[in-house]
Amino acid sequence: MKHLFEPLKIRSVELRNRILSTGHQTYLAKNNQVSDELIAYHEARAKGGVGLIITEAARFHETALTQTPEIQLLSDEGIEGYQRLADAVHRHGAKIISQLSHAGRCSARQINGVREVVYAPSAVPDHRFHTMPREMPEELVTEIIEACGQGADRLARSGVDGVELMASHGLLFAQFLNPYTNRRDDAYGGDFERRLRPLADSLRLARKAVGEDRLVGLRISAEEGEEGGMDAALVKQVIVALSEQGLIDYVNTTFGSMAGLGGSIHVVPPMEIEHGYLAGKSAAIKAVTKLPVFVAGRINQPQLAEQILAAGQADVCGMTRALITDPEMPNKAAKEQFDGIKACIGCNQGCIGHFHQGASITCIQNPWSGRELTLAAPAVVKRKKSVLVAGGGPGGLKAALVAAERGHKVSLHEAGAKLGGQANLAAMLPDRSEFGGLVTNLQTELATSSVEIVLNSTVDLDLVRKTAPDETVVATGSTAYWPELAGEDDAHTLDARQVLSGANVGSSVLVADWRCDWVGIGIAEKLAREGHYVRLAVNGLHPGQELQPYLRDTLAAKLHKTGVEIIPYARVMGLDSETAYLTHIASGEHIILEGVDTTVLAYGGKAERTLELELRNAGIAHHLIGDCLSPRTAEEAVLEGAKVGLKL
Repeated sequence: MKHLFEPLKIRSVELRNRILSTGHQTYLAKNNQVSDELIAYHEARAKGGVGLIITEAARFHETALTQTPEIQLLSDEGIEGYQRLADAVHRHGAKIISQLSHAGRCSARQINGVREVVYAPSAVPDHRFHTMPREMPEELVTEIIEACGQGADRLARSGVDGVELMASHGLLFAQFLNPYTNRRDDAYGGDFERRLRPLADSLRLARKAVGEDRLVGLRISAEEGEEGGMDAALVKQVIVALSEQGLIDYVNTTFGSMAGLGGSIHVVPPMEIEHGYLAGKSAAIKAVTKLPVFVAGRINQPQLAEQILAAGQADVCGMTRALITDPEMPNKAAKEQFDGIKACIGCNQGCIGHFHQGASITCIQNPWSGRELTLAAPAVVKRKKSVLVAGGGPGGLKAALVAAERGHKVSLHEAGAKLGGQANLAAMLPDRSEFGGLVTNLQTELATSSVEIVLNSTVDLDLVRKTAPDETVVATGSTAYWPELAGEDDAHTLDARQVLSGANVGSSVLVADWRCDWVGIGIAEKLAREGHYVRLAVNGLHPGQELQPYLRDTLAAKLHKTGVEIIPYARVMGLDSETAYLTHIASGEHIILEGVDTTVLAYGGKAERTLELELRNAGIAHHLIGDCLSPRTAEEAVLEGAKVGLKL
């Protein structure tokens, strides 16, 4: 970790290490201001040893405001919250920079359900939010530049270490830079210098606000990767020009654009995308500037960050999701306690997935992230109990770990030969082996705990009576759900779990995807890769309807490339030896598919209640968590396991 923990001084701001938490929306703001919850969230990462925190983008002009819980910095009212945030971060030795941003055309811009006017450099529609923006009058552009300077001034007065302007992901400043989205012929459009002016003028005002000691940074996509998006040559031209004018102190690189589905998946790339995949692009930027260059993009382990820094591909590594998963990661890495680090698995479920649901940030592995003030830390109990946990899936493992951490004597019984439950099957889907890291991380924690693990042990009423625990936690999961289908006995029918366990599948396959999540898509892709002809019938609008957009769109691209035939709005009703009979769920009309050798049911699970009912009938108190309570996802199982562990 020689390079990762080498301090970096930019102007008078010295970072204690090269680990960065990049700006990311948490939805922890209250009344559009910095909240106690947001302060506690960032303070946990500062305490955990991060070098630099860049806070989420604040909206500095009224034309950028929406109904979402984002930070608004339109008046001096916002200064006090930032002061408390800066003090909390500084108290633990980390530095803090705050972002200012305006989305421009990349926004639906709804307030109380009504679409407001979206302003942009020119009336060029975006392909993601389906917005046709209104071209900004010249005086509005000037007003926005001045408002950006005022926002920077407020941040400077709050005591943060710098200000970062966002020209990344196709947002407003990037729209001015790009001739595809800036078709003006006035002081703010036309040749390169005029297109650069809104950003350059805003940076000048930011510098005036923060002074010579603190930092002014630029967040910019190395490429936008979207139709009409900025290419690498234009981005380099922008960086060189701003650097020569002395307007920026560092370049914070990323990739992609929010203006389209293909480019937006890189905003928070899921596990299907390679680790550290943007290091080559940051290296190309380092070749044209002497400024420090920051890079992010699936850097989830300190060893990987060290490699990128040692290779000279960047000066600072953004490890945002790694810090969401494990805020103590920097401290652990500094002590070379690598086995104790909970690595981010790139599932995107609790972080950006919550954002897209309008909910506050968390992590499926670390339910304390984003809940620092609402979910109690494990505390040692005065009265130690014996605890029996039935089921070694993610929920049961988490319950056992938290209970043991509190001082209870815990035994965990797993009916199978290995721990992990359905997470092991999920990791067998194409390009999703990293999901198995959820189990690996829990097992690593178990190895240093006092939990007794008993494999190949099915918990029943007799075992509970024999061991007589003080507390019993039921985490027995679910079994595959099969709907009633006419003619099913005449057809070759399997469920998704059987396919992943190695069942034989015919050459022409129908995947009946009722859940509309990653399972049906993954099974379809797996079989298509293996040479089967695959039709995917989705009981919804489209595949991945229940997934967060960046994962959904990544998987949609993979389905298209593998040639899977997609049938939306379709539910299977009956089968025979060669035919599947479906119903269009909106019209009610029949869809008949000929030549089906095998039908695979991706219908999710049905709660396994055998032990629950035995205990209930015997009058023995117990706690239910995870799928045996109601089939959902690993996120709910782990959260409920943690809560039960805290309750015991």
